[in-house]
This record gives sequence, structure tokens and C-alpha cells, in this order.
Amino acid sequence: MAKTAMDLVKEAMEKCQNLSVEEFAKEVEGGVILVDLREADELRKNGKIAGAVHAPRGMLEFYADASLPSHLEEFDPSQRIILYCGSGRRSALACQVLQEMGYSKVAHLDGGFKAWKEAARPIEGGE
Repeated sequence: MAKTAMDLVKEAMEKCQNLSVEEFAKEVEGGVILVDLREADELRKNGKIAGAVHAPRGMLEFYADASLPSHLEEFDPSQRIILYCGSGRRSALACQVLQEMGYSKVAHLDGGFKAWKEAARPIEGGE
């Protein structure tokens, strides 16, 4: 039987470190590479968490691969990288992909930007 998207998300969450809003906030304060996986229109409309590098989910593998011209220097496998998206699903999948690419210090925000916003945490920008 074929897997559903939610099956894949569940598997990814089992393999990745899922951070609560509180854990995520502590790590951000301590200095990590923060990656926002949402699409540009989501950032424009809703804002973002300060200091986040924008890497839309569709470009993640290309930004993370140091052998490609599209590689972003922020993607360093030796650094702690924390991902977030709108609800925590894309970031869980992305976390698993980065682990498969050799990134061992990666985690994601469980509940995503929505959980961050509901917890009344600071946001910059947005309409």
C-alpha cells in the first residue's frame, strides 16, 4: 500500500528532534542557524522569526548541497540548524532530508510558525 503524505510526516517526526516553542526559543537565543521553509508569500503575509534564513522547502536540498552553485553558506553540517514552516509538517520532512544529507545537528519546531505565533512570541514583518 502506498504511503500518504501524513504517513511520511509521522515517520519524519519519529526520526527528527521535535522542539517545543519553549525549547526552540532557548536554542534561538543561544545562537543557531534558523531556517524558514515557507514560501515567499507566506513570509510576506505573516512575517517571520527574526534572524531566519529563507529557504523555501522546494529548494532545500539544493541550498544544502555544498557541491552545487545554489548552495547557501548558512547550510553548514557542523552547525546546529533548526527548521520551521507553517505547521511543522514540511519542517519535519526537511529535517529528515537534511539528516540523510549528513546534517546531524538538525531539529525542527513542532507546530511551526503557527505554534510560535499562538504562544505570542516575537514576529518581524508581515502585513
